[in-house]
Amino acid sequence: MDEKTMVNDILSGIKASLGSYQTAITETENMQLRQTFQQIRNSDESFQYELFKTAEAKGYYKSAAPASVTEIQTVKTELQ
Repeated sequence: MDEKTMVNDILSGIKASLGSYQTAITETENMQLRQTFQQIRNSDESFQYELFKTAEAKGYYKSAAPASVTEIQTVKTELQ
């Protein structure tokens, strides 16, 4: 398995984990457990961002083109 595939696989796994942590946080009544989930999520978000920046620098990831003002306004109008 090449490095690009491994990096993309890790990024995908972290993305799934972040969604699971968010669900756990919103459904946890125990404040100590909730804070633990939040700390883990925050740590994973930081790691994900650093790995993303590395992937981007190595050309493994290309960001989408920025949305035009018209496209942004269309979405805003549709969501109102």
